[in-house]
Amino acid sequence: MEYPRITHHGAHDGVTGSCHQLRITQHSSVLVDCGLFQGADASPLGARADHQLIEFSLEGIRALIVTHVHADHVGRIPYLLAAGFKGSILCSEPSAKLLPIVLEDAFKLTFSRDQKQVERYLKQVQERIIALPYDHWFTLQNDGGLEAKVRLQRAAHMLGSAYVEIDVQYLPGEASTRIVFSGDLGAPGAPILKPCVPPRRADILVLESTYGDRLHEDRSTRRQRLEQVIEHALANNGTVLIPAFSVGRTQELLYELEDIIHSKKLGTTAAPEPPVGAGHARENPEAAPNAPSEPDWPSLPIILDSPLASRFTQAYRELKDHWNDEAQARVQSGRRPLAFDQLITIDSHADHQKILNHLVSSARPAIVIAGNGMCSSGRIVNYLKAMLGDSRHDVLFVGYQARGTPGHVIQRFGPRNGYVEFDGQRYDIRAGVHSIGGYSAHADQAELVGFVTEMEQWPGEIRLVHGEEGAKAELARALEERYVRRRLSVDVKSNLAGADL
Repeated sequence: MEYPRITHHGAHDGVTGSCHQLRITQHSSVLVDCGLFQGADASPLGARADHQLIEFSLEGIRALIVTHVHADHVGRIPYLLAAGFKGSILCSEPSAKLLPIVLEDAFKLTFSRDQKQVERYLKQVQERIIALPYDHWFTLQNDGGLEAKVRLQRAAHMLGSAYVEIDVQYLPGEASTRIVFSGDLGAPGAPILKPCVPPRRADILVLESTYGDRLHEDRSTRRQRLEQVIEHALANNGTVLIPAFSVGRTQELLYELEDIIHSKKLGTTAAPEPPVGAGHARENPEAAPNAPSEPDWPSLPIILDSPLASRFTQAYRELKDHWNDEAQARVQSGRRPLAFDQLITIDSHADHQKILNHLVSSARPAIVIAGNGMCSSGRIVNYLKAMLGDSRHDVLFVGYQARGTPGHVIQRFGPRNGYVEFDGQRYDIRAGVHSIGGYSAHADQAELVGFVTEMEQWPGEIRLVHGEEGAKAELARALEERYVRRRLSVDVKSNLAGADL
């Protein structure tokens, strides 16, 4: 059997559950990610806990390499540890701070909320984590003439995200084989994040394809679009609901909202008192206006109703040394991009219920960011149940909605006055439904192709993962066209099986 070889244990025929095993030799391998299956990927009949179990052998697996801490890349780690995995967990320095928060939540959801068990589990996780600086080679194996090493590089998908370069040399003086796992690649210009620079070379590339069949709208205007959509929605004195992933997207949204509010403050000196029902409706929340009015941005409450997202936001603040230059300049000028005055965080369930009841019964404009991002669980579901049937309110999607999730149903059928089911009950969708593709945390087709074509040495083999069938097919076609133009050969594999390939 020829090595290195790759086995896919997830995201080879869907968008979630990323987990890839690189076999260096017959008795030595590493895992790249171990993510949760979500939505339709969980099972044909819906999510089942047993579908998340680790059903592959752990023998010879030296380490788990984490590309980033989203649940579809790390959510099965509790199952991996329960199955007996004893190796190290390698990740970037920011991810080393964020990962325990994710895994604590995952453990509580899937195993136990007993505090002593949680603490023992987290101690075990902390002992396994090895934080790697970006652009630093770390030796995985060095024996019998074989040397295998790994290096993480910024992927610009979320704070701490990385693509993985693994270099394997089987005999001294022999040319090495370079395998690159993209993880999730980000879109250029994302708030807070430093940019992604493609690798110099790859012999084998495992490439995500989430948006392999489309191009994003112009990101240079996305803040403007966000502002316009929210102003239009708030004109009816309703609530704008933004389902957001607790880590990554939420912090980027807060960053953008703070900038809009800051700009409005600079441009609203000596502004007239807004009418009842605009931003100052907090003075009389029961009074309803007779006609829509312009929202008072400097007084508009931004409600972050997610204890987990609040913890991540605090961690993001503590990781500001890893922010890009623009974000750090804002901090140095005295601004607080992730802790501004209008930001209200809701932690307890009682406070969550109070704010929900108030927003439903009042005519007070507000923006609510709540998890989870695909509307399959969490506090966002309570808001949707209460508000989807009221045309005063709006739902704004700024991220990918996987097939089989309520978010996908709302996004697809909401504009047609459709319905969605929660807990077996049907809820008609009368609220406005909006999507802004420019806020996607994933690279689009052009950027995925650019990740390959900007390398000095293009890969001879590309494996497309983390995408639906159509997205992978379109990306494969676009890549093959570029290789033909350059008169190079490539083996693009888009229909992968879980077995060794």
